[in-house]
Amino acid sequence: MAEETQKAATPEAQTSTTTTEEVVAAEEKPAVIEKETPAPVPEPEPVASEKPAVVEEADAVGEGAVEEEKPKEETTGEVKITQSVSFKEETNVVGELPEAQKKALDDLKQLIQEALKKHEFTTPSPPTPKEEEKKPAETEKVEVKEAEKTEAPSASEEPKTEEEPKATEAETEASTPSPPPPVVEEKVEVKEEKVEEKVEEKEEEKKVEPSAAAETVVAAATEVEKVAAVDEDGAKTVEAIEETIVAVSAPTTEEAAPAAEPETAPAEEPKKEEEAAPDAPPPPPEEVFIWGIPLLGDERSDVILLKFLRARDFKVKDAFTMIKNTVKWRKEFGIDALLEEALGTELENVVFTHGVDKEGHPVCYNVYGAFQDKELYQNCFASEEKRAKFLKWRIQFLEKSIRKLDFSPSGICTIVQVSDLKNSPGPAKSGLRQATNQALSLLQDNYPEFVAKNVFINVPWWYLTFNKMISPFLTQRTKSKFVFAGLSKSTETLFKYIAPEEVPVQYGGLSRDGEFTVADSATDVTIKPASKHTVVFPVSEACILAWELRVLGWDVSYEAEFVPSTEDGYTVIVSKTRKVTATDEPVISDTFKIGEPGKVVFTIDNQTSKKKKLLYRSKTKPISE
Repeated sequence: MAEETQKAATPEAQTSTTTTEEVVAAEEKPAVIEKETPAPVPEPEPVASEKPAVVEEADAVGEGAVEEEKPKEETTGEVKITQSVSFKEETNVVGELPEAQKKALDDLKQLIQEALKKHEFTTPSPPTPKEEEKKPAETEKVEVKEAEKTEAPSASEEPKTEEEPKATEAETEASTPSPPPPVVEEKVEVKEEKVEEKVEEKEEEKKVEPSAAAETVVAAATEVEKVAAVDEDGAKTVEAIEETIVAVSAPTTEEAAPAAEPETAPAEEPKKEEEAAPDAPPPPPEEVFIWGIPLLGDERSDVILLKFLRARDFKVKDAFTMIKNTVKWRKEFGIDALLEEALGTELENVVFTHGVDKEGHPVCYNVYGAFQDKELYQNCFASEEKRAKFLKWRIQFLEKSIRKLDFSPSGICTIVQVSDLKNSPGPAKSGLRQATNQALSLLQDNYPEFVAKNVFINVPWWYLTFNKMISPFLTQRTKSKFVFAGLSKSTETLFKYIAPEEVPVQYGGLSRDGEFTVADSATDVTIKPASKHTVVFPVSEACILAWELRVLGWDVSYEAEFVPSTEDGYTVIVSKTRKVTATDEPVISDTFKIGEPGKVVFTIDNQTSKKKKLLYRSKTKPISE
């Protein structure tokens, strides 16, 4: 199982630039060090281009040491929970940042400003290796075409090469005792006549095609050169040939000159345009937005940039690269169009936002147990196409949630994730596992520092084992945001971070559609085993009293009565004593019309051997006529 997890994680580490890469490198690095330790000879100092890679490996080794030591300390789930609580969000107010972080932010702004001026965010990315492989093939095609063009004139010269045997006759005549000049002159005169005839023919053709004049001269020159090469004496023959070439080429160049003028005349106009180009004003810097916020020029821009810097440990170049990759991915994925796309409502109860935590962060619930429904599972993960649609829906949901955040320096710009693993299909379901891995990869690469805390509730035993396997691939910062709670501790854990009136009823809270809202705060108390607890609501005037009351797990007795303030008044039983079990309605909600001052007393009798959590709240409203 561990080998499968590492293999699954390796491609993601190669494609993403998140801090997870450093951890994976750290896992592999110690093995290399152990092999090299017997060799005490130090490695040569790397060149400047290699230094960044060495620095990254050193950082990865340092983090790897931390990751290897931590699992020894984290032997129990309780230790993990206490570590996660220690995470505190940093400030987004620039004036409150340490000097080193301020400098990193300024350096990142400068890099982005230069990139916006050069339009680097909209220019096409460099060609992929596949495209680079295509280029040699294209160049080969061009060379082949050029070769065909060069072979075309040679093919036209083939009839001329038939005269080479005549040249051999001249060669034999030149070897006879008779004086060579007359023979050469005859041959040259014959060639001159042939060349002149061909030139005249070419000139007649150039009346239709003037641009071929230069080719005629070259053809004539090459023919004469062939005849000249036959003669072994060489000197006199060359002189005669040179005179012939001059005589033949002189008129053709004069005739070709006016024909070339129409071609050279328009070539001067682009030069004037090129000379005028430097005087033209440069294009304005491009504008790039992420989540509706510009990268520069807004106080909210600093909050966005700080997210990328923190995701890369304030390494400016790494953060800048991450921003460019995110902008590119958002264009390729079509985020703007995705926001308007209708993807159905069948997953509304699987992933939803409900309420806020005690610090004001929106809370997003992920109900993995919903995928026990075979039909829903097949619709989401049965094929690659369906998994891609699910991923689009999940990204769309996240984008809409992010647009509701407050990116001002003092605002809330992170969310709390609650993952309910009760009845989760588990790692055996490959479709869900693949979709989850894809989603995690995209979130890590393109949505940095958007999770303030990740609370896992109703955690089964197998997930803790699975978490130990993937723990080495997570940074300490990421792990510090994790909270794990089993079935019996889930509601109690939620109440540590979320008020009961904000927690949905299905997770032990009081939040539901009804008379009460999140503005009506609730009180929670603990009832000891084998004890009674009373709750008193005082009333000073005639009104209608409404209340909500819940005991987690119930299995207690409950009763309510009204006691007037006057001495001669009498007690009114509001609710008779009754046993409330876990299968009954989770929340008791009721009202009572009061005509005089007094108090309403609730009594909860816990006769079990376990302590119980009691939640209640009330409010009054005037009696309507």
